[in-house]
Amino acid sequence: MNQRILGRTGIAVSEIAFGGVEIGLPYGIGVTSQADMPSDAVSIKILHAALEQGINFYDTARLYGRSEDIIGRAFKGQRDRVVLCSKCTHIQKDGGKLPDADSLSAIINNSLQESRSSLQTDYLDVYMLHNATLEILENSAVADTFLALKRAGIVRAIGVSTYSEAETKRAIEQGYWDVIQLAFNLMDQRQAAFFDAAHAARIGLVVRSVLLKGILSDRGRNLHPALVRVEDHRKCYLELLNARIPTLSNLATKFALSFPQVSSVLVGIDRLAYLQGAVAAADGHYLDSDALARAQELAFPDPEFVDLPAWDRVGWLK
Repeated sequence: MNQRILGRTGIAVSEIAFGGVEIGLPYGIGVTSQADMPSDAVSIKILHAALEQGINFYDTARLYGRSEDIIGRAFKGQRDRVVLCSKCTHIQKDGGKLPDADSLSAIINNSLQESRSSLQTDYLDVYMLHNATLEILENSAVADTFLALKRAGIVRAIGVSTYSEAETKRAIEQGYWDVIQLAFNLMDQRQAAFFDAAHAARIGLVVRSVLLKGILSDRGRNLHPALVRVEDHRKCYLELLNARIPTLSNLATKFALSFPQVSSVLVGIDRLAYLQGAVAAADGHYLDSDALARAQELAFPDPEFVDLPAWDRVGWLK
């Protein structure tokens, strides 16, 4: 597997990043309980297989259930072989209000300590805000706390996970975040507007939702009736499949990796078959200029409708 440099951090990361949410809690189409998830032993087997196949970048979070604990157990004694990224717990109080500066600092530090303990490591390679709203981004106590952790060497790089275009734009402008994780896929391509600016600022870009929670894969059929437009539109991408790009998930992964500004693409992996599919897609051969242009033309015509958290809240992804 090829590696790319994660922005100005100098950290070399595999083109595929192992998305750890699926091994920590029920997540994705058709996954509704622990019974639909792999056992801890199977998850550890998948993690070991991923490492042996060249995936060195592992993304998790305090809010991903047992994910950190499982990853920590899997890579005990192999810390030098992996790049670990985790995200702070949510820092907003009930009602969405931010606590005072001292409380914010305590939440961030305590969350990091819990992550380090679960992951069985003295430091994190990347520590991120889980949901960097504009209000959070503008809070000086949040930034000061993250920067202090980086100066202390407890984390090598700091980053943010953004949802809106305004959040991504502001994070780039602020100049001190090393990594931005954002949603980008065949259907919702809005965040591509910031790829060049992030690259110019030497910010590492990590793409999530590349398979749109499984919709851009073989699982994306028989969706909730409210998503009929989405299900119909996914068929448009079939024209881009060929002997070298045999499946929709392969196309979706190659599409994101066709942008040189992108450092790594997150793929949720809770089965060995999904691991093999992700590795096969990241073969160093991505979309040529004609195919890439056509894929860009085929973005979903109403991208604001493509809102995974909202779909999840109303039960459209069950």
